[in-house]
Amino acid sequence: MEPVDWFSILAIVICLLVSFVFAGSETALMAFSRARMLRLEKTGNRRAGIVNRLLEKRERLLGALLLGNNAVNIAASSLATGLFLVWFGDVGVIYATLVMTLLVVVFAEVLPKTIAFNDSDRIALMAARPIAFVVRLLGPVLTAIEALVRSILKLAGVRANAGGPVLSAREELRGAVDLLHKEGSVEKLDRDMFGGLLDLRDLTVSDVMIHRTEMITVNVDDPPQAVVEAVLAAPVTRVPLWRDSSENIIGVLHAKDLLRAIQTAGGDLAKVNIPSLGRPPWFVPEIRPLSEQLKAFRRRKMHFALAVDEYGEVMGLVTLEDILEEIVGDISDEHDISVSGCQPQTDGSVIADGAVPIRDLNRLMDWSLPDGEATTIAGLVIHEARAIPEPGQSFTFHGFRFRVLKKERNRITALHITPLARKAATALMKAG
Repeated sequence: MEPVDWFSILAIVICLLVSFVFAGSETALMAFSRARMLRLEKTGNRRAGIVNRLLEKRERLLGALLLGNNAVNIAASSLATGLFLVWFGDVGVIYATLVMTLLVVVFAEVLPKTIAFNDSDRIALMAARPIAFVVRLLGPVLTAIEALVRSILKLAGVRANAGGPVLSAREELRGAVDLLHKEGSVEKLDRDMFGGLLDLRDLTVSDVMIHRTEMITVNVDDPPQAVVEAVLAAPVTRVPLWRDSSENIIGVLHAKDLLRAIQTAGGDLAKVNIPSLGRPPWFVPEIRPLSEQLKAFRRRKMHFALAVDEYGEVMGLVTLEDILEEIVGDISDEHDISVSGCQPQTDGSVIADGAVPIRDLNRLMDWSLPDGEATTIAGLVIHEARAIPEPGQSFTFHGFRFRVLKKERNRITALHITPLARKAATALMKAG
């Protein structure tokens, strides 16, 4: 056997160590928290700034890491093959392949990437300056490689930048929060609030407004005594005033304005001029995005608006509270009337009022019923059935079974909703 070539062995060890650094840096620089790194940069951490700048040129960064990693791995394998050929002859090629495969996979791939994945932020900061130097050093080579790759792709009819990101920034944020919730780091309430905030741009006023059939209104020409009784009976502080027709809204009566007028009149309701108390109504299009309506509420310092369709007809009303409830969930006070719109059952099903919004049911049960074509559960059933069903009829769509329990005139007032997966699992348990 030939004497040991310590220089070649040292070179192989150095190549494996460099490969260790490249592999770990690659994983760390792809898995670190971008939000945390951005926050560190804002606090003056220079290495965090280097990491963020490296990620801005992700293609160049990956090219440098892959080029460096493959170069040292090939160099180590070549040196090891030469050594083993000297030691064992032709069979040394097999020995070199087995030994270097084991060393590269374990010590230059799996081990560094596992370490980097478990502490990606700290290792990314440690590797920032060395990797930035490597990227600058290999810049000309990487430029040539990128040009060659783009030329090959062009010949193959593939545009290098045609794809773009599959998910928008908001979808990525939502996915990250869902993942953290699944892992137990984020509570369901926090996840729902974050999702509601992201949904404001996709929702319109019509999705959250109180429909005109459920609006509490007062005839401005009614006797003051009747108006006061109606305002006192209402669970709200602002009541639309109409004249001649309930669709002809001429003002909005605020309970505080009514109380001041009664005090000024010395308690004599006959002296209260109801029409003069109405504030000018604010009409907004029902197709306005909720994010814009929220800004409008803040800009005008108002909490109440009437939603109209393209023909100017009043379709409902929207309040600041309605928009906030899309973010934080239902807001109730001591004057709100409690309505049990959803009754979860022990088997995972729900008995729901037909007027329950689909989004509220999804949030309560953690379901994903589509709300693009209808706002309420009853509206979804009618849309899918293409008819107004009768009590007792059942429908299956979107992975759920909907059974109509009650109907008043043309309105579905009660439904029994059962997830098919849960129902099938229960049936299998009973059969077993």
